[in-house]
Amino acid sequence: MMAFPKGFLWGGATAANQIEGAYNVDGKGLSIQDVLPRGVMAPPTQEPTPDNLKLEAIDFYHRYAEDIALFAEMGFKVFRFSIAWSRIFPRGDEEEPNEAGLAFYDRVLDELEKHGIEPLVTLSHYETPLALAREYGGWRNRKLIGFFERYAETVFRRYRGRVRYWLTFNEINSILHQPFLSGGIETPRAELTETELYQAIHHELVASGSVTRLAHEIDPENKVGCMVIGIPRYPLTPAPDDVYKALHETQLDIAFGDIHCRGAYPGYLLRHFREHGVELEITDADREAIAHTVDFVSFSYYMSACESADPAKQTKGAGNLMGGIPNPTLEASEWGWQIDPVGLRILLNLYWDRWQKPLFIVENGLGARDVLVDAPAGPTVHDDYRINYMRDHLVQVGEALADGVEILGYTSWGCIDLVSASTAQMSKRYGFIYVDRDDSGAGTFRRYPKDSFAWYRDVIASNGEALNSR
Repeated sequence: MMAFPKGFLWGGATAANQIEGAYNVDGKGLSIQDVLPRGVMAPPTQEPTPDNLKLEAIDFYHRYAEDIALFAEMGFKVFRFSIAWSRIFPRGDEEEPNEAGLAFYDRVLDELEKHGIEPLVTLSHYETPLALAREYGGWRNRKLIGFFERYAETVFRRYRGRVRYWLTFNEINSILHQPFLSGGIETPRAELTETELYQAIHHELVASGSVTRLAHEIDPENKVGCMVIGIPRYPLTPAPDDVYKALHETQLDIAFGDIHCRGAYPGYLLRHFREHGVELEITDADREAIAHTVDFVSFSYYMSACESADPAKQTKGAGNLMGGIPNPTLEASEWGWQIDPVGLRILLNLYWDRWQKPLFIVENGLGARDVLVDAPAGPTVHDDYRINYMRDHLVQVGEALADGVEILGYTSWGCIDLVSASTAQMSKRYGFIYVDRDDSGAGTFRRYPKDSFAWYRDVIASNGEALNSR
């Protein structure tokens, strides 16, 4: 029988660039997302182009009250969203913030408070201001630490007492695979050295530690978490070399969680640096900043992968940004993401055993091509495939709780349909709420609850007990 703790934070997750739209409204500056019209699979454009669906996204900027009311109808206890850095500091390097941007998030928080929904705010969710990418070289430049500190301090003070849960960088370990998306680094990945990549992520780690200290100083009630991509890696065969390869790749995935939780670089990563000629500029002030550890660990979970030491078997799974070999025992979504509910339990136990810090599942969900159909109560989507996916994963969360893992909550990714980050499509839908907009940009933007809307409402209302019946 599933037993979730009292106060478990059920909810949903989004990112500003995928829902807000209004990319040039009320003083907002351009972000890197405004020049990624085809997602991360294609190089950026010089300027925003009309085919970039994120320029309007789902118009949350003007429809936030309607959407938050729908979240409340589902019973959300928490809503994860990001603040668009370029709404607050349009270029990223200004001395003073944009008041209109701050006021927008005041209004969002007003609506959440009205409905009793806890905000969980990501400071940087793949939304580096474009000027910082193009004029400073993104996070390769140490100056971004100070710019980020100014931005974080501004929102910490503005929303003091209104936001308790903060995340610093979304999926911080992704910079090794997607440097422009994650680090505002426009140089193609193949042309970057490991030293350049790790120096950029070092700057992010310093900034993360520094603003964690700031958050605690400004309001001792603040809880700050890191956020990493979670991906269990299994050996493709029982061969010891495959087992070690899976271990090594896992270490590279969780290294930045280790640093956030332990306050120093782990030995295995230092060895990797030595053996790969990675030489970082690390100051005493950097070490002091990194020593400010997080209060909890959050992560995304969509898939697992296999690893092999045999170069002949290195076949990357379709759509998998983090590499890895497809698992021959698992099915995959249409976009090539392998479906592995048990992997979530494995990951929760791995993280808890390693860090002994509360965990928060802040992204999990199934992207699918939903079809809107007529029904007696109005248009809807019969998405049993999504219900089955989420039930199977939440059952494994319940198993991890029974294992003794401390879990703060669960926010389903894309709780309302949004523009996909990886492909910039609307047709890759995750939500409980259908948004009438298609890949060409056509549509009314009207919202329609799917079958999964009522299912998730029942799960939340029963604090997970509904998972015991199929």
